[in-house]
Amino acid sequence: MNPTPSIKDFTPEEDLLGFFGPDSVTWRIHSDPAFSVGGIRALLLQALHPVAMDGVHQFSTGFTTDPWARLTRTAEYVATLTYGTRRDALRVVRRVRGMHRDKAAVEETTGRSYSVDDADLLLWVHNCEVDSLLSTARRAGVPLTDAEADRYVAEQVVAAVLIGADEAEVPRTVAELAAYFDGIRAQLAVTPAARAASRFVLVPPMPGWVQLLTPARPAWSTLASLGAATLPRWARQVYGLPGFGLTDTAATAGLKAFRQAALAVPARVRESPIVRAARERVATAEPLSA
Repeated sequence: MNPTPSIKDFTPEEDLLGFFGPDSVTWRIHSDPAFSVGGIRALLLQALHPVAMDGVHQFSTGFTTDPWARLTRTAEYVATLTYGTRRDALRVVRRVRGMHRDKAAVEETTGRSYSVDDADLLLWVHNCEVDSLLSTARRAGVPLTDAEADRYVAEQVVAAVLIGADEAEVPRTVAELAAYFDGIRAQLAVTPAARAASRFVLVPPMPGWVQLLTPARPAWSTLASLGAATLPRWARQVYGLPGFGLTDTAATAGLKAFRQAALAVPARVRESPIVRAARERVATAEPLSA
């Protein structure tokens, strides 16, 4: 695996700006309301790789006992990698890589012996995330040119390398990303672990009081339905959900409506504290580069 960089490899200004910075396409996509739908789409897509899904099922802390905590940790990881300082990002990367270390098993349906930190499995998870966040953003109406879409894929190479993927194998353009999925589709399937994971994503367990006294259930149902409906057609077919109740046109319309409704909420309420903190932090770094 690739060694994790040291904070000594960066200048103080680079540390403050993080690995992407305010002028990146990554900041634009990851701070948009469509990001939440893209994250759910990514989880559903990732579950279709039998070996990668087995690793989650076997070794992910809290996957069956406290799934909400696991989702929260995943969201915090992506947010810190995107908006944190490089020091903060490296801290969470080392924590996750440490959790992956020395975890190995055999996936029953394929018979493959694997380690959780195998580079091809890390690449699969990365590519699902990039493809999901980018495609969801574009369908939701985030203004992105083809060149900016390619730039996003290229920016995300650093995220893949940091977690341990082989840099030479990481797609750098939208076309390379599409070619990756074309090449791996024959390996994908809905295993029992994937079926259980998809059920959790689509209909997660919630305490009774949460369902009765809060809008959590209908809110999540909306996000989950959009996440599933925006999967590629081939992925919906693998799941046996070719339409999932919505046509591609209807799914896109629903996604755009969701985004517009979310954008009506003031940014100070809509955006997470880490995003607001990042904007304030980089403002202090601008004089350093003037």
